[in-house]
Order: sequence, then C-alpha cells, then structure tokens
Amino acid sequence: MKLALITGSCGLVGSESAIFFSKKNFKILGIDNNSRKSFFGKDGDITWVKNKLKKDLKDYDHYNTDIRNFKSLKKIFQKYKNNIKIIIHAAAQPSHDWARNKPFIDFDINAKGTLNLLELTKLYCPRTPFIFMSTNKVYGDNPNYLPLIEKKTRWEINPNHKFKDGINETMSIDSCTHSFFGASKSYADLIVQEFGRNIGLKTACFRAGCITGPNHSGAKLHGFLSYLVKSSLKNKTYNLIGYKGKQVRDNIHSEDLVKCFWEFYKRPGSGKIYNTGGGRFSNCSIIEALNIVEKITKIKIKRKILKQNRIGDHIWYITSMKRFKKDYPKWKQKYSTFKIIKQLIKQFSF
Repeated sequence: MKLALITGSCGLVGSESAIFFSKKNFKILGIDNNSRKSFFGKDGDITWVKNKLKKDLKDYDHYNTDIRNFKSLKKIFQKYKNNIKIIIHAAAQPSHDWARNKPFIDFDINAKGTLNLLELTKLYCPRTPFIFMSTNKVYGDNPNYLPLIEKKTRWEINPNHKFKDGINETMSIDSCTHSFFGASKSYADLIVQEFGRNIGLKTACFRAGCITGPNHSGAKLHGFLSYLVKSSLKNKTYNLIGYKGKQVRDNIHSEDLVKCFWEFYKRPGSGKIYNTGGGRFSNCSIIEALNIVEKITKIKIKRKILKQNRIGDHIWYITSMKRFKKDYPKWKQKYSTFKIIKQLIKQFSF
C-alpha cells in the first residue's frame, strides 16, 4: 500500500490532505502532538479532528510525535522507508504574536523540525516528493512598500504596477521586518529549497497566505477567516487590528490547496517555489469579510478599530499563481471568498 506521511495531520491543511490522499487509496501516517492546544488554548485544540480522522478514514495511523524529536521521527521513517510515497509537512507554530514571546520554541518547531524531516527523507526515502507548507510571511513586510491606494473598504495596489494581478515569486525576502514566525519559516523555506537544489530531493515550498476551510480550529492569534466568522457570530462583535480594517487578504480553501499538492505529486520537481493563494479570484479586506457575514446572516456585527497594527502584518497581499498554473495547467480553483464564508457560517451557526 502507498503511504502518505503528513505532519500536522489534524490541522487544517494536514487533515484536508489526509482525507484527500485517503480517497486516492493511500494509507495515512498522521503526525500531530496537538501543540496548537498549548499555543492557543481550547480554541486551538484539534482533538475533535483527530477523532474524526480515526473514525472516517479506513487507513489512518496516528503518531503523537513531536517533530523536534529526531529519534522519535527516525523510528517512523525506519519502519516504512520507501513505502512512503509522499511527505506533506504542514506542522508548524503558526502565530506571529506567539513567536515573539517564545522565539526558541518557535524556531525549534518551524526550523529544526523541518530540517529533521528533510534529513530523514534523504536517508530513508530520497525519491519521495516532499511538500512544505511555507508562508507568504517569508517576504516580511516588503508588500507594505508597494504603491497602495486607500479605497472605501480596502487598500488596493496601483493598477499599473507589475503586481496588479498578484505578488509573484520575484519579490525579495531581504531588507524587511519578518516577525519571528516569518524568520523561522524563512529558514525552513530555504533549507527545503537547498535539499532540493543541492542534494536533489523532490521538494516544493508552497508560500500561502490565508488558508481556510471547515477543519480549521481558528483562534485569536491564528486563523483569520475561521476565527472572524466564529467570533462575530458568537459575540456579535469583532476587533479590527490596524490599517482601519482595510487590509486585504486572499483566501484559499484547503481543498483547493491540497489539489495543488496532488498535481506536484504526479509530476514533482526539485527546489520548487510556488506562491499559493486565492488570488484575484478569492480575496477580501477584513471590513469586506464582516460585510459578507452580515449579508448572509442578517446579523449586525459591532466593530472596534484598534489603531496599532500587528508587527509584520501585510496591508495588501494578493497572490499571483501564474507560475504554478504554468507548470500545472490542469489545476482549477473552486472556492471564492463568498463561498468559503458561507461554508464557515454553516459550520459555526450557534
């Protein structure tokens, strides 16, 4: 049987990957020690997802393994070796705010954990495609220096700029403020590239922004759209942090993202980098997201604007997926922001 090793298997991307590849007749080796609960409290607890995967998937083996522990990971790789046909590394400490206060833990999880997995892939299954869930935060706050125009409900880029259709992989990751989370993920991103280009592993970094979907345990410090919908429905109020709530995010559904992984698995390359997001097809400002929630639910949400923005927060970020679409033209995007929010409302209706 083909095996798919998935770290962070009970998080949003990991669980979506587990479901998808199980349907493709892979046995799933899920690695997740529920660190999200210690990061974010009960909102981040993924136990419900683990139980769901064990119940719904016919071949799901769960390992409560910490990716910082090389010896524990090694036992898994030694057991399965070349039977592992794809590795999806989605485990991470994902919060800017949390990382600032715990930089050593953040670095060990995001950087050292990634290096552990790459080294073990090299030793035990070197021909296996290795997919790394990177982030657009490797670009730091460089997107904030683009020529932006303030509009009624959002910031927008100058329509004549080369990134008018979205930011591509040519943007520099240098000379900017990353946040500690952005720095640890940048190391991981670079070392994934290096194991591809220097050693020859089949690696890809998917630099995503806002990923969302029904399996997201959204919390205040992480999970923008999921938390926005859940919080605004429950509390009838929402805090907009910085930039007048007009900062723009593109939103990619976890199902659309995992379909990208499938395309790479079928035709992998070495040291590949792909910006991955909703693009012009699926994006919104925070104000616009709240407007959509109000439109669908007919609930009036009280809004409080906080002037101080978060360090490293993007004012405007829309992804160009031109490179990925060129390499994998069969990939099609299904979920718009409106469709995503509608699905989340259905999930969180109290």
